[in-house]
Amino acid sequence: MTADSPDSDAAEGDAGSEGDAVRTDGGVDAEGADDTTLDPWGSATVSDYRKLFAEFGIEEFDEVLPEVPDPHYLMRRGVIFGHRDYRPVARAMREGEDFAALSGFMPTGDPHIGHKLVFDEIIWHQQQGGDAYGLIADLEAHSARGLTWSEIDTHARDYVLSLLALGFDPEEGELYRQSTNRDVQDMAFELGVEANFSELQAIYDFDGETDVSHMQSVVTQMADILYPQADEPRPTVIPVGPDQDPHMRLARDLAARMRYFRVTEAFAGFEVDDEGERALLGEVYESLTAGDGDAAGDDGDDTLRCEDAAEALRADREAYEAAGYGGATVERVLEKLENAGMEPIRRRTRFLGRNATDAAFDALVEAVDGEKRVYDEHVDAFELTREEAEDLAREVETDHGGYGFTAPSSIYHRFMTGLTGGKMSSSVPASHISLLDDPDEGYDKVKAATTGGRETAEKQRELGGEADECPVYELYAYLLAGDDDEFATEVYEECVGGERLCGGCKEQAAELMAEFLEDHQEKREEWADRLDDLDIDLDVAADRRG
Repeated sequence: MTADSPDSDAAEGDAGSEGDAVRTDGGVDAEGADDTTLDPWGSATVSDYRKLFAEFGIEEFDEVLPEVPDPHYLMRRGVIFGHRDYRPVARAMREGEDFAALSGFMPTGDPHIGHKLVFDEIIWHQQQGGDAYGLIADLEAHSARGLTWSEIDTHARDYVLSLLALGFDPEEGELYRQSTNRDVQDMAFELGVEANFSELQAIYDFDGETDVSHMQSVVTQMADILYPQADEPRPTVIPVGPDQDPHMRLARDLAARMRYFRVTEAFAGFEVDDEGERALLGEVYESLTAGDGDAAGDDGDDTLRCEDAAEALRADREAYEAAGYGGATVERVLEKLENAGMEPIRRRTRFLGRNATDAAFDALVEAVDGEKRVYDEHVDAFELTREEAEDLAREVETDHGGYGFTAPSSIYHRFMTGLTGGKMSSSVPASHISLLDDPDEGYDKVKAATTGGRETAEKQRELGGEADECPVYELYAYLLAGDDDEFATEVYEECVGGERLCGGCKEQAAELMAEFLEDHQEKREEWADRLDDLDIDLDVAADRRG
């Protein structure tokens, strides 16, 4: 799954490094070709990260960055470039409230420096006070990649050791495997009721040749994403690569479908979910009722009609459009008002009892204070804000056996360029550095890496290097500079300024990589003797066939 398994190829991906605006403290904004493909199990391609904002609704992380306390260097440098609905997580961090972070790994090969991005993001959220979950997506590895359970056990052990060596605290977090977590499997069964083959076909291009276990692994991944909310709803972030975004979109949809109640705002008999339409209707309504409680205001008089609001909107249409409301939004609102005609218009919060049991619906009716109107399948409340209504609906749902899920959030990091240029791939050892590589081997791989340097030292000094297109510079920005933004900036500026030549730059990077691998593997060895004390089964092959 997106959340669980940045897979061994896709997690490495291609870098967007055809330079646009440079971030001199590390990372670049990509610009370039037209190829944008998001495939959780295939070869993900993102030539222009900005297209993800328009095509898939991913939001720019820079917009939420000021709201994040003590942001990780991957956030500061633009390596983490996008998000879905991260603000609730950032708010929970700022206010010391409960939140969680989960991601995982499909154990199909050695853990490598591409996976380290996700390891670091989980660990950082744990250090900020979140409950952290690291999972091994072994059911997915078996169903989607055909690995044997013996192979999966070997790789699972390596992933867990590297996560621990990098700083994951197992006493304050949870490690688990899909195959041994009964709660996840039970939740997957419930989520599967809300999904269907046509939907999976549209999202993942499944067809008549897709095996059932592969399809089942999808709902298991959805359960993984929502598992941190099994006991209580709370903000939850899933750090992943953008290739896994299809999983996040489905998980957010399923979380909503599982809810007992949907809360929206309504005027008269029609609901308004679109934010722009809701804001425009609110302004029109307030303009008609301002200072006139008898019209349709606090005393509940229903003399103001939808056609009155339509007439007012038509009269002031130019002013509303000048204020930033698009013509299409104005047209949609006018259509709704005109269709409602003589219906009394009055703002209210509406609870739609989508999946509610009779007992839960009755309890909600009882819990709504103030003026309300009760219908067969919904309740209108006139004295609750939408936020208050959301809280009330969730409370009633959880009291009556529902999950009350909040939509899971996600953050997205850039893919790393392969050391040989182009895509970093597990099947090309020279293109990536495994966290299990001997330090000398890591040194040699960096020394042999492609760079963004000029043809000669003279041209490099004259024109400067192309750090935005350099896999070695990415190593500094993504890993080797660590939390030292000043060092990352220095490397960048010396390169593009012509002061830093590729030979010396690669030598420094190679030495730092060897030091990192040596330190990392020492910590792995320290943890190896303690694995038996952890609450995770790393030897399931004996209990399974295949």
